[in-house]
Amino acid sequence: MEYADSDQVIEVLDGAVSTRVIRHPDRSFAFEVTLDLEKGSKHFSRKPPIHFHANQDEFIQATEGKVGLEVDGMEHVLLPGEDEYRIEAWENHRSYPIEQERQEGKTIVKFLLSGAKSSEVYELNTLFFENWYKYQEHVAKNGGKINIIQVLSTFDAGGTYIAFPRWVPFGRRVSQVMGIVIGRWLGGLLGYQPFYREWSTDWQLACDKMESSIFQRRWADRSKVD
Repeated sequence: MEYADSDQVIEVLDGAVSTRVIRHPDRSFAFEVTLDLEKGSKHFSRKPPIHFHANQDEFIQATEGKVGLEVDGMEHVLLPGEDEYRIEAWENHRSYPIEQERQEGKTIVKFLLSGAKSSEVYELNTLFFENWYKYQEHVAKNGGKINIIQVLSTFDAGGTYIAFPRWVPFGRRVSQVMGIVIGRWLGGLLGYQPFYREWSTDWQLACDKMESSIFQRRWADRSKVD
């Protein structure tokens, strides 16, 4: 991991989540994520959806406090000083801060998050996380509800799909198809964008990715400026 004073910081939910974008020579993206348990008490009470990444392995390593990681139904508690945990592509998982009563007085949780490089258009990268974080903040601040089509659209753009229960036959493939058909195809026709200009630092990259789909290329307006 390479740190610099000029590193981009993505801060949402009134500072409850702060993500520092750092450089890693062998990864598609690398973040240092800081969670403030006191500021985010109402946001962290609900765990994120179980999901999987179709095109990349993901890596997570706790550096401060305890981080919960659920992989294929089993919870792992990640502790500072331990090696990074590799989440393989297609593994159902979710990560979250362990509840404050189990943090031994810690109110700040930090972890490193990164993803393997990929040649796929639909991949985990900074652009995906910017839009996913900002969408959640938009919903929280406006008192709205999560729109499942928007979630599927954004997730699909990051090669990410919501996991079905394990008893669903061919659940991962069904979930991926649902993400493509509803999130990318139907969502594009209904006006849902995977990336939004106001949430995207690299708008040209967002345009490159949206232009790869006939259902989304109308949103790739390169004339938009800051």
